[in-house]
Parts: sequence; structure tokens; C-alpha cells
Amino acid sequence: MYAIIESGGKQYRVAEGDVIRCDAPGEAGAEVTFDRVILTAGAKGEPKVGSPTIAGASVTGTVLRRGRDKKILVFHYKPKKRVRKLSGHRQPFAEVKITKIRVA
Repeated sequence: MYAIIESGGKQYRVAEGDVIRCDAPGEAGAEVTFDRVILTAGAKGEPKVGSPTIAGASVTGTVLRRGRDKKILVFHYKPKKRVRKLSGHRQPFAEVKITKIRVA
């Protein structure tokens, strides 16, 4: 069984036991519930598609760790004006292990 969830404006295809990197709240060891389930499908049955989400469906996971991604350098440049600006950004993330997919 798998599901497609939405978290932080992005969509993830998850199954039980998968580890994903998303923008989930909570510290390491905390339980996280994703209520925005867009699609669920079993091993044999037809996929169930929500409009826009499936009512009563949820995906539960455990936060394994929090971290920050690799640095991305952002360079702004305007020719002939002596304008140069370099800045960096590291996106925070949470690694979440999916423990349960519940369909209403």
C-alpha cells in the first residue's frame, strides 16, 4: 500500500517503512501526522483519488532527525553598475520514517 501526501507545498509518494526528507515540524523522536493525503492505493485494489484530499485518511510517521541541507550560493550581478552580491542558503529539513497509512 502506498499514498501520495502533501507537505510544505511538495508531494511525496510514501509507503510504510519509507524515509523521506520534508519540512515537518517537531523534534527528533516526535510523532508527525500528515492529513493532506491526495491518493491511496493498495496492493490489489484500485487507487482512491481525493478531490482535493481524501477525507479521513492520514499518514503517521516518526521524526528520525533534523538537519540542514547543502549550501546553495545565490549570486546577484548587474553589469556595468559594480553591483555584486553573494549570499548563501541552507534549507532545514526533517527525516521522517513512515510508520502507518490509515484510510477511512
